[in-house]
Amino acid sequence: MRKFWESIYCPNYITGYNPFILKDMNKAIERLSTAVNSREKIVVYGSNTVDSICAIASLSLMLRYLNADVEYLIHDIKKGSKNIDSKDIKTKVDFLGADLLIAIGVDIEAREEVELLKELNIDLIVLENRKTIEDKEYIYINPNQKKCQYRYKTLSNSVLTFKLMQAIAVYYNMKSINKYLDLIMLGTKWAKSSTGGENGVILKEGRKFLENTNNIGLRAIIDFNHIVELKEEDIEIIIGLITPTDDTVGIVNNARIVLELLTTHDEDRAKQIAKYLHNIGKNL
Repeated sequence: MRKFWESIYCPNYITGYNPFILKDMNKAIERLSTAVNSREKIVVYGSNTVDSICAIASLSLMLRYLNADVEYLIHDIKKGSKNIDSKDIKTKVDFLGADLLIAIGVDIEAREEVELLKELNIDLIVLENRKTIEDKEYIYINPNQKKCQYRYKTLSNSVLTFKLMQAIAVYYNMKSINKYLDLIMLGTKWAKSSTGGENGVILKEGRKFLENTNNIGLRAIIDFNHIVELKEEDIEIIIGLITPTDDTVGIVNNARIVLELLTTHDEDRAKQIAKYLHNIGKNL
């Protein structure tokens, strides 16, 4: 039976494509809303790519707006695996006291991790766009999975996360979440995803929101680097500055610093990080 909040989906959310067409989106919203309303610990987990960082930042900001108990973690893809393993679950996810894990662009390693999450009473939502033929035992949102009728199959991780955010907005009757399109656009542009269809709409509309961004971190980068007109090369500069580098601090730690920048409400801290990223860029 259709839920009321499914039927009121507003087609004015930039793309007009109903997020509930994505397989398992209904389940994701039911579990996520329970976590938000009950103040359960939500951990948003993704890789150290710009696509994932922008997705983590935008979803975390939205959940904080809803007064959710949310934290984020970075997965080190240099370890040779794009999956979450048992060590990560025990030492990072469970350490934070997670009740719900939302993994963006990363899946779990194997059956062992499924059982471990069950033992620890941690529910799992995975968002990714890899081709797969496997049936999952957890909430799995992927336009490429079997029986998913969503039209566009090449969504970046950022856009796929925005679909989840659209569904959340419907459930909580939020008027607009388009202000997050600045981050979603930057992640999509970095990912070099197909520029047609929904990705293309995000790339076009996101520029408008970046020009007048109210994201304190992005504004700090724009101001510190004296960016005025936001030409194509200026967007590339911004992407370059928020791309984690593998210097003496380490790529994962730099990813955490970038995430702090994109989610902070402290203007002084944002200026400090913007300066730090600028100095790293000069030394590359």
